[in-house]
Amino acid sequence: MAEAAMEDPAQLWPPPVGTYAEEQGLFQILQNMLEELLIHKPDDPIEFMINHLKQNNDDAPKICILGPPASGKTTVAMWLSKHFDAIRVSQETLLFNETLALTEEAKAHKEKNQKIPNALWANLIQERLSNVDCIKQGWILEGFPENQEQAWMLQSFGIFPRHVVMLYASDTVLIERNSGKRLDPLTQEVYHTTFDWPSDPLVQERLVKPEDLSEQEVSKKLLEYHRNFPEVFQIYQKVLKSINADQPSVDVLSQVLTYVQTRHRSAAPFTPRIIFCGPPGSGKSLQAALIAQKYGVVNICCGQLLKEAVADNTNLGELIKPYIDNGWPVPDNLVLELLTQRLSSLECLTDGWVLSGFPRDIEQAEKLQKSQINPNRVFFFNLPYESIMERLSQRRTDPITGQRYHTTFRPAPTPEIQARLRQNPRDEEENIEKRLETYYRNVKDLEDFYEEAFYVNADQDPYVVFEFIESCIIKPLPCRKFRHL
Repeated sequence: MAEAAMEDPAQLWPPPVGTYAEEQGLFQILQNMLEELLIHKPDDPIEFMINHLKQNNDDAPKICILGPPASGKTTVAMWLSKHFDAIRVSQETLLFNETLALTEEAKAHKEKNQKIPNALWANLIQERLSNVDCIKQGWILEGFPENQEQAWMLQSFGIFPRHVVMLYASDTVLIERNSGKRLDPLTQEVYHTTFDWPSDPLVQERLVKPEDLSEQEVSKKLLEYHRNFPEVFQIYQKVLKSINADQPSVDVLSQVLTYVQTRHRSAAPFTPRIIFCGPPGSGKSLQAALIAQKYGVVNICCGQLLKEAVADNTNLGELIKPYIDNGWPVPDNLVLELLTQRLSSLECLTDGWVLSGFPRDIEQAEKLQKSQINPNRVFFFNLPYESIMERLSQRRTDPITGQRYHTTFRPAPTPEIQARLRQNPRDEEENIEKRLETYYRNVKDLEDFYEEAFYVNADQDPYVVFEFIESCIIKPLPCRKFRHL
């Protein structure tokens, strides 16, 4: 009894519980609640956690956009705010927000040309981010924190961004950019005389130069930024991504979006359930073998599974045997029953699995889903027609040893072996074309069904392909809320 009590409780759970917890994100929910409890230290933890769950905002964006003057912080922040329907919070929005209790005090400093204290900025931000709209919709914090003290103050209030974007460019570029900056006093949107001039004549007429546009003032701000940057970087380095702002705005926004959609590495348990889809000859079997070898997951090839069932003389195998012997397609209900048995085994539930050769069409994918067989990673292998033909039509087999060769990539080592090689009828060009026609007829529906799938360029070195697949398996999927925008 004592030994059992000392075991890890997670190891005592039946495997289906782990699958359910992973699909529902329970580990992440618990981790988020624990973080909030430690930050806020409520008198009634149970009530606090209930309210936290009611807010249902764990996936809401919490993003800081930092960078030197004229690096494009406002443009990026406003674009992300519109894209995610999140609340943009900046110096301007805080000072124009009459509902905040501390706004008047901050304005008073501004009117006297006095620097607004770090504590006042931090309190203003804390007050704004505590509003219901920021809690529900998430927030994009532009230009904060500016220094280490502000960052520490935000942390003391429990304000932790999930993603920090640090824009950078050379001082020469930034000074040149700053000289062309124009502000719309009505909307507070920032434009540029060269890079981002508005098309609306009414907007053009009301644009004004920001007050602090002198080169001397910009140089002074850049100097202060460079002095404070290393300390801020140190605080946020685990959630920070540096992006070069000296490139077309479309490229900057694309890189920013890609980063803020990523999830950071989680400590949650993860059991791989992987499906490989692709045309014949695209390398699915090889990649499945490599993944299974490295990570210890169960490698399931649908065709091989059917042959094993027949060889083992199981009841299901006897039903499948006539189809295999006559070269007919095995009915979906028999394939699905066999797959369900295999994927529901303790080995697959515990270690995970990689499946290739099924599903081949939308009906099979829907039946898998109805059978509660839900992959957490799906890959589609892409390979040009010419490469498929080259790979498959030149395959040969030694009927004596069973060894497989390829006339170009792996020729037989001796003339004697070369003379006895045979080609599988499936690898004749006519049959390859029929198989490809079937695949391409069904693949679009499958891609639509598995909308979160990854796409693999299979026309490259197998180990390059493997590294890409491995990276997609290891890193968490993008935030669900972000993916559907």
